[in-house]
Amino acid sequence: MTPAAIALLELVVALAVSMTSRVNVGLLAISLAWMVGVYVAKLRPDAVIAGFPASLFITLAGVTLLFSIASANGTLEILARRAAGLVRGNAPLIPLMFFVLAFILSAIGPGAVASVALVAPLAMPTGRRAGVPNFVSAVLVGTGANAGNLSPVSSVGAMVNTLMAANGLPGEGGRVWAANFAVHVLVALVAWSVFGGLKLMRSGTRVAVETGAAALERRHWITIVTIAIWMIAVVGWRMNVGLAAFTAATVLLVARVVDEGPAIRGVPLGIIFMVCGVTMLIGVLETTGGLALFTGLIARLATPATLNGVIAFVTGIVSTYSSTSGVVLPAFLPMVPGLVEGVGGGNPLAVAISINVGSALVDVSPLSTLGALCLAAVPDQAEARVLFRQLLIWGLSMAVVGAVLCGVGAGIVARGG
Repeated sequence: MTPAAIALLELVVALAVSMTSRVNVGLLAISLAWMVGVYVAKLRPDAVIAGFPASLFITLAGVTLLFSIASANGTLEILARRAAGLVRGNAPLIPLMFFVLAFILSAIGPGAVASVALVAPLAMPTGRRAGVPNFVSAVLVGTGANAGNLSPVSSVGAMVNTLMAANGLPGEGGRVWAANFAVHVLVALVAWSVFGGLKLMRSGTRVAVETGAAALERRHWITIVTIAIWMIAVVGWRMNVGLAAFTAATVLLVARVVDEGPAIRGVPLGIIFMVCGVTMLIGVLETTGGLALFTGLIARLATPATLNGVIAFVTGIVSTYSSTSGVVLPAFLPMVPGLVEGVGGGNPLAVAISINVGSALVDVSPLSTLGALCLAAVPDQAEARVLFRQLLIWGLSMAVVGAVLCGVGAGIVARGG
């Protein structure tokens, strides 16, 4: 068996483990990169280590540390509760409000997982008291978070932009985010309309919404102002996302807005290891020729006309059982140039859009973190079992929906602008 084939087999093993086991696939990927790179491909250890994405690590660690501070000192929770009070008990608007809230929190930096972790415990019981089906609340919170997930100042958006730039698509993050946002808004509105929103609107139901929050104190205002300056610096002055985030986090720690211990413990090192480990394994795969072999296999399933839909479906199915940001995106985005070349045509930006959208749409599945967080916010076990089944069906169906939408629209978005 050739080094390329062995490296490809190791990637398949890593993907299978990520879908079937709780073992951190990033740690496994680093080990596989070492064994295949050094003992099969005969690379020097330094060459394997050079594949570790140091820049990406700084970006993810810096952004997540900054928002871990904002979460640990209560700033994000206070802002979330205050925003929830804007609907003033208008039942049909409650799930839409939580969609917007999850979107905003995700877009300003924490990303989808952190925003759902903040919003779901508030949204699920509030929606239930208002007569909103658990399914509608869960879908709108999850899709809202994913709609903001590719913002240039979010951890996932910064990661995606870095991966795309490294593979010939620099400066295209805005269009990828816009396409992802549009698809999630469309899906959320359909879910809200079909599964209870219109019925609640016709009934004119109003309820009391418990959204009480503590007053903003000095530490909260310092946190808000510092994060706002960081966002302006990144978006307006094009400063490095990760390095600027570490600087902002250091300012907050020096200002003693939170104890350092809880803030550092809040950094999701497991996700960071997943992203960086899989990226390191992909580097070995590329060096040995395994990446070209894998893209060639996928390319056999598609033509230039069907490539967008096929890759959206494949990434959607894998993402249903695996981590989108930790496994699917770092594994598949580097394949974009090879896929386009392998099928003999296509738009690389459209393929990248399809990978991002197709893998994200399924994330409200209960097997994914977003769906699981919503499920955990339902205290009644009987209702939770029903919601599990509903979200599982929804997640799997979104693989098909994503394939159709990307097959029809990804190319149009990529060509426009």
